[in-house]
Amino acid sequence: MRAEICGLVLAGGQGRRMGGVDKGLVEFRGRPFVAHVIERLRPQVDALLINANQNLEQYATDRLGGFAGPLAGLDAGLHATAAPLLVTAPCDSPFLPRDLVARLAAARAQDDADLAVARTGTQPHPVFALVHTRVRPHLARFLASGERKIDLWYSTLRVVEVAFDDEPEAFININTRGEIAQFERS
Repeated sequence: MRAEICGLVLAGGQGRRMGGVDKGLVEFRGRPFVAHVIERLRPQVDALLINANQNLEQYATDRLGGFAGPLAGLDAGLHATAAPLLVTAPCDSPFLPRDLVARLAAARAQDDADLAVARTGTQPHPVFALVHTRVRPHLARFLASGERKIDLWYSTLRVVEVAFDDEPEAFININTRGEIAQFERS
């Protein structure tokens, strides 16, 4: 059976606000952040990839060197999967919705959009997205031109935003040691 939806955990950030550490491996509630994200995303997808550019013995690698941002991770994921759809989630969002993929997939299919992105209120969450792999060559050209801004790339595609106003806390990403302490208590 061919996988229809592949999950991609984006773990390639620099973790500057957390002192330059690999956030995916930072302990939160007794386990690394990435373990929480995997626990929530794995049941929603047919296959799962992790994209990172440090601690390579524990992660996969970017196709672009250095810290090229989430689009570089998306590019790597699009080239690593044979599935027609790829869903992304950042490694520092341990509360992601358990129905993220179903809701994004339904909206994307209804509009035959290139990409479905989660939104709460008026705030889109661009790293929580479901992408059709037909955009692979388009993204490669965008990156080859030197561009890295995710919002700029999205503006060139057919995008549908999917409201998650019923669970805005699901998109909290934890960026500092203080935020870890705050959410450890809650």
